[in-house]
Amino acid sequence: MVKQKVLDLADHIGRKKSGTYTPKDPEYLILEPVVTDDMAEVGLCLKFRKPLSAEEVAPLCGKSVEETKSLLWELALAGVCFVGEKEGVDKYWLEIWVPGVMEMMANSRENVKKYPQIAEAFEAYGRVRGPMTAGTFPVGLGLMRVIPIEASINGETRRASYEEVSKYLNENDVFTVSDCSCRVAREAMGEGCGHLKEEMCIQLGHAAEYYIRTGRGRQITREEAFEIIDKAEKNGLMHQIPNTDGPGETHAICNCCGCSCLALRTASMFINNDMVRSNYVSKVDKDKCVACGECVEVCPVNALKLGQKLCTITPIIEKIREEIPANTQWGPDKWNPDYRTNRENVVETGTSPCKTECPAHISVQGYIKLASQGRYKEALELIKHENPFPAVCGRICPRKCESACTRGDIDESVAIDEIKKFIAEQDLNMDTRYVPRQRHEYGKKIAIIGAGPSGLSCAFYLGIDGYKVTVFEKEEVLGGMLTLGIPSYRLEKDVINAEIDILRELGVEFKTGVEVGKDVTLSDLRNQGYEAFYLAIGAQAGRKLGLEGEEAEGVATGVDFLRDVNLGKDIKLEGKTVVIGGGNVAIDVARTATRVGASDVEMFCLESREQMPALEEEIEEALAEDIVISNTWGPKRIVIENGKVSGVEFRKCLSVIDENGKFSPVYDEDETIIVKANNVLISVGQAMDWGNLLDGTQIELNPNDTVKVDSFTLQTREADVFAGGDAVTGPKFAIDAIALGKEAAISIHRYVHPGQSLVIGRDRREYHAFDKENLVLEGYDHVQREKTGHIDGSKSKATFKDLRPTFTEDQIKKETERCLGCGATTVDEYMCVGCGACTIRCKFDAISLERKYDAENVPFEKLKPLVVKNMIKRKGRITARKVKKMVSGIFRAEKSN
Repeated sequence: MVKQKVLDLADHIGRKKSGTYTPKDPEYLILEPVVTDDMAEVGLCLKFRKPLSAEEVAPLCGKSVEETKSLLWELALAGVCFVGEKEGVDKYWLEIWVPGVMEMMANSRENVKKYPQIAEAFEAYGRVRGPMTAGTFPVGLGLMRVIPIEASINGETRRASYEEVSKYLNENDVFTVSDCSCRVAREAMGEGCGHLKEEMCIQLGHAAEYYIRTGRGRQITREEAFEIIDKAEKNGLMHQIPNTDGPGETHAICNCCGCSCLALRTASMFINNDMVRSNYVSKVDKDKCVACGECVEVCPVNALKLGQKLCTITPIIEKIREEIPANTQWGPDKWNPDYRTNRENVVETGTSPCKTECPAHISVQGYIKLASQGRYKEALELIKHENPFPAVCGRICPRKCESACTRGDIDESVAIDEIKKFIAEQDLNMDTRYVPRQRHEYGKKIAIIGAGPSGLSCAFYLGIDGYKVTVFEKEEVLGGMLTLGIPSYRLEKDVINAEIDILRELGVEFKTGVEVGKDVTLSDLRNQGYEAFYLAIGAQAGRKLGLEGEEAEGVATGVDFLRDVNLGKDIKLEGKTVVIGGGNVAIDVARTATRVGASDVEMFCLESREQMPALEEEIEEALAEDIVISNTWGPKRIVIENGKVSGVEFRKCLSVIDENGKFSPVYDEDETIIVKANNVLISVGQAMDWGNLLDGTQIELNPNDTVKVDSFTLQTREADVFAGGDAVTGPKFAIDAIALGKEAAISIHRYVHPGQSLVIGRDRREYHAFDKENLVLEGYDHVQREKTGHIDGSKSKATFKDLRPTFTEDQIKKETERCLGCGATTVDEYMCVGCGACTIRCKFDAISLERKYDAENVPFEKLKPLVVKNMIKRKGRITARKVKKMVSGIFRAEKSN
């Protein structure tokens, strides 16, 4: 049933003729749950920005002063009107809908929780009314306005005080802080974006007094207000102010994100950026830019994207927006309704291949540049933005970035991994290591199952946000396959432990020797208060082939063999050892066998030398240690004598992959050999061993025993359980597992906060490289790649110590100079709203704000004539464009004839 008086009040607040709004309009819907007819009668007597006391309102509404006081207070408490003490008397007045009444109503936590309709109406207002503003407001006169992060305009010669956050804080004496009303509304609708909302928006002066009186905000000091501004900026938020109070005046400073802010939606969804922009736009100095992507990630309106700066055969023409709301009829065909889920990191023509090919999309170009400047700790920090374990990865990374490096098309690729390894040495030194500061203290309990690279990565990023993270590991040691599957001569244990120690400093707790599913169940942990789980147990079981004789004494899987050696068990091999397999793990197995006594080690694999899955460097190191590699042979059976292995029969492999690219080996059964062996180590892959972990859950497995998850969010069929690493992908590299660990941390952070979406406003991290065939690479000097010293195989095979040297500082200087600096950030100047968030993230002084406009706000009462004047000009521009387009069409037609 429609409340007619409440509907009339909606018209009154909006200064509309009676009957303008309907019961379906957000202006009515936001009032309907909390405003009674009596409250509406009193509200109808209030004036816009003209404070009235209860004594003044009572005769206007025909109620007693006491009843009027009570009803006015209820209106103020609900957020429908302001209240403030004027000359010792409480007075009440109305504000505009937005920014005003609707924010205040959305900041009543109890009402929004009780009546989600309030949040829905607040969100609907801008979505319904926003299109009407397209092109109508001149720059600087929108109802909300972006204020640059002040550090981004320091030194600007044409600065104006009304562009500075400090001006508003220094000119006021009363301050409060409240939750962000936009993010509160989105959260109530189940569309939260995970950005920090608690105590993020600051009220000033009379608004602060109102927030104190009605319990909407906590009173703070000016110093605390500056601290909140700083915290917002460090959390990737930008500033806006309500822009209707008059020149250089405002009653609030909002700290906003692009994915939930209902004002910034005007720019991102309706592409009506003049409505909210500051006087500034971002400019990129491509000579300084290294395409690290930090600015791209933090840009609230996706105005920044990664591109390239190398010369091209076919010129890349940057697209310029010819059609904007100021000169074009604007409708749904011009909008971007999916702006919260379709952000792009890269321009259509692509960006640097190193960042693209890295599974974690680390800023390779960025940390190389910092290293070239001797800024090693900053380089380490940049790496850890995506990878918490650079010292580990510097020793075992598959170097996909190097394989894709553009420099390789000139002479040799940049020695990226060696540079990273040098930088990461800082992490092994107590004086130079980088420990990130904790951004929050969320305190919620999270359980991670498995202390391998993926689980540890997830723990690292959750630890930064102040979650109470406990990592459960069934082994007595941490590191998973980093510790148990990789020999010390490739990755020494003190390197792993040094980087794990940083997690301890972040408050992460470790429980070793605890097998979840056996010693404790997921249900038990839920009862202990754990709110989310990350399954990252890895593929730690060895895979067998089902061969005849496989159970004989002297036969083991390579994974089990490496685990026993790494755990310090007394493993001794005698005589000849045959290793079956041709991957990196098989190489590790063979080289380890040499170190524990095998007199003769020979590897057999299906693939040819060129097709072997092991990295070339790994193969060369094995050959240097006198390991024999026999290619194109597949095992047929294991020969047994007296219950013990005595040899292996192999058959010739003719092909490994079929015409569809599937693993389907074909053999010549007539060509076989029998190889004598005292030990056989089968290293043909790894398998999952779930134990009882998944008992009693709805979690589903794929045919290969990996977990079924949402490919983006990593959520399983159990809503509070996420999974990643080898448990999802099957056996891959540590860097792949690390990348998924970070994504899991993002999902878990969102999941444990009610009302958050797992996908809205989230970076999909979709990168693609530019076309190398279109590059002009002539003219570059050929500079030899720096190399570490050669390792004598006879020495390396006699020890488990990692004898591989690290670059010297002189080598770092030389090698970093070889980087071509392929990528650079691009700016869509129309989309840029001039918030400055990009500038404070840049470590290279490559992006800055430049003043483009010179607009100052006006009081709401004087706004209408300026808007009307602008609408008339806009109409002229639209007509002129149509005429120009028509004339151009005529000339083109005549020319073609």
